[in-house]
Amino acid sequence: MCGALASLALPARADTPRVAAIDWAMLETAMALGIVPVAACELIRFRADAVTPDLPQSVVDLGLRSAPNFELLQLTRPTLILSSPWYGYIEPRLSAIAPVFSQTFYFADKDPWQKSIEALHGLAGQLGIPETANQVEAAALAELAQMRETLAPFRDRPVYITQIGDPRHFRAFGADSMFGAVLSLLGLTNAWDGSTEYSFAAPVPLERLAPKPDARIIAVSGIPAVAEQGLRNSVLWNRLEPVAQGRFATIGNINPFGGLPAGLRFARLLTNALTQGHAG
Repeated sequence: MCGALASLALPARADTPRVAAIDWAMLETAMALGIVPVAACELIRFRADAVTPDLPQSVVDLGLRSAPNFELLQLTRPTLILSSPWYGYIEPRLSAIAPVFSQTFYFADKDPWQKSIEALHGLAGQLGIPETANQVEAAALAELAQMRETLAPFRDRPVYITQIGDPRHFRAFGADSMFGAVLSLLGLTNAWDGSTEYSFAAPVPLERLAPKPDARIIAVSGIPAVAEQGLRNSVLWNRLEPVAQGRFATIGNINPFGGLPAGLRFARLLTNALTQGHAG
């Protein structure tokens, strides 16, 4: 972990509960509280897609989130299993191994940042460390406030937060995404005012970026090589005003359905991209 969270993450104690995480947002939440899980799911992909928090190699990989290895999970002897309603269909099998703590971070038209704060305090309550949650929240809000001040000069333009998968389409992150919620906390305006469901729009044509020529465009998690090559040769893409005027930038991988650490990682990467002049 980095930034304010790193200084507040507590080392594991002898009496620390043995937590296993099925859901990635809950995994991030545990790590934010200084609780390193004994086991979690899809760790190779998590380390690539989420990048942070940094999980030690000692964490046991349980396989797919949708179909974890229940026998291996039982062998890790968890005292608490972290999940979400997305995996409700396996909760009976999970609860046969250990108590399950399940939280929802993402609803249509709900603020996932606030839900991540609620999950932080809920899990801290379960673990008997409520003051740690207070400290982590305070540090996160202080860091966001500092970045908001830093980004004040960039309030002149709205920002599209996108994910580009091919040369003709993109996904837009709306107000009910973690990225959209954090963008607002940073004092910036989301250029995307179309509908979203489960935090981002289904892939839409690139021309949907044209109505706001004054905007900046940020692509989360980079651009696949094939798509990047196609965009270089795309007349439409290169004629988009933000692209033509150098107001486009990519930032690193972030879990789009993460918890508080994902929100902070987005804020840090966005702040760096804008202040370094990568998006005009």
